[in-house]
Formats: sequence, C-alpha cells, structure tokens
Amino acid sequence: MKHKTAIVLGATGLTGGILLHKLLKNEDYSKIILFSRSPSHVLDVKIEEHLVDLLELEKYAEDFKADEVFCCIGTTKSKTPDKEKYKAIDYGIPVTAAKLCEANKIPCFLVVSAMGSDPKSKIFYNKVKGKMERDVLQCNIRKTYIFKPSLIVGNRNENRTGENIAKAVMKVMNPLLKGPLKKYKSVTAEKIADAMIFVANDGYHTTRIESDEIEKIAKLAEE
Repeated sequence: MKHKTAIVLGATGLTGGILLHKLLKNEDYSKIILFSRSPSHVLDVKIEEHLVDLLELEKYAEDFKADEVFCCIGTTKSKTPDKEKYKAIDYGIPVTAAKLCEANKIPCFLVVSAMGSDPKSKIFYNKVKGKMERDVLQCNIRKTYIFKPSLIVGNRNENRTGENIAKAVMKVMNPLLKGPLKKYKSVTAEKIADAMIFVANDGYHTTRIESDEIEKIAKLAEE
C-alpha cells in the first residue's frame, strides 16, 4: 500500500467530482488536497480542503505540495461568454498549476483538455486549449499527461441544452465511429477519471491521450 497525496483542481465539477470519490476509495492515496472556489460537501478524513480564488492559485504555493496533481478545471462558452475570463480559467488555472508543480518538484501532472485543441486554431476556444497544452508541456515536470476527450457525458447538476442535443446525436453516432474515427466518440466522465488514476500510477507511452485511448485505459483499470 502506498501513502500518496493528490491535489485535485475542479472537484466540484462532473469529472473532478467522480475522480475525487475514486481517489478516496483508492488505498494508495492517504490524503486528497482540494483547491476549489466552492465547497465540495464531501466529508472524509482524507480530504484537506482549501476554498480559494483559483485565478490566484499562485498565492497558495506553500500548500500546493503533493505526489500528483489532477486538473479537471474547465468552463464553457455558455457559462463564461467573456473571452478574457474564459481564457483566465481554461488557460490560466492549468498553466499556473503546472508552474507550481515545477516549482514544488511535484513529479506528475494530469490535465483534462479537449479534442481539437490547437494553439494555431482560428477557433478561439480550441486555440485557448491548444496554448494551455503547449505551455503546460514547457514546464519541467517529470510526467505530464493531457487527456483530450471528445464530448464528455455524465449526469450534471446543470442543464446544458446544446450539450444534451450533442449527447443524443453522439449516442447514435458512436457505434458508427470506427478505425481512425474512434477518437471522436463521446466518453463518460467516469472513464476519464479511471484513466487518469491508472495513468498516474502506471504511466502511459504518450503524453496526449484522446477519447479512444481513454476508453482503452479505463478497461485496463477495470482488470
């Protein structure tokens, strides 16, 4: 049994919330540190919770110490229509977290990005994610893994009309996406969480991990 400490950013979101519960059940982890804007409302002796302004994460460097950092931060165009604020969240928070990993010599950083991310994209949202990936990888961290899912599915506490329509479409399309198109399949938040924990502990042969690879890793985690 290991006695590892993990930091989770985004524990109040869909993927981060599922990840948190899985880490709490995992005997390899003895301490889970949360940095969140709002409380997780999860009570467990393993949890150390810091309610902070995530846009000023660098102020909490003294508490930002762990074996692994799981970053599940992300917003949407509908929730954050202001582009500067969107960038501050989807780019600023993960990059600051990666820099803290470098400064505090945390050896493993795992972050959820998105398919289609490209720092040279003409689409603002894809460009932001792409720049985030680029700058995270410039940090001197021993192991960095970027998870690039297509549509993430799961039970959210909020209603996203556009996303619900996309889910219905993908439910029909998923079985048709084969071969090189597999990476476009939607993937559940639970499988992303399973894959992140597996990769944190067992490593993986590539830094960027897309939906079809997430599915494969999640199956390995079940074995």
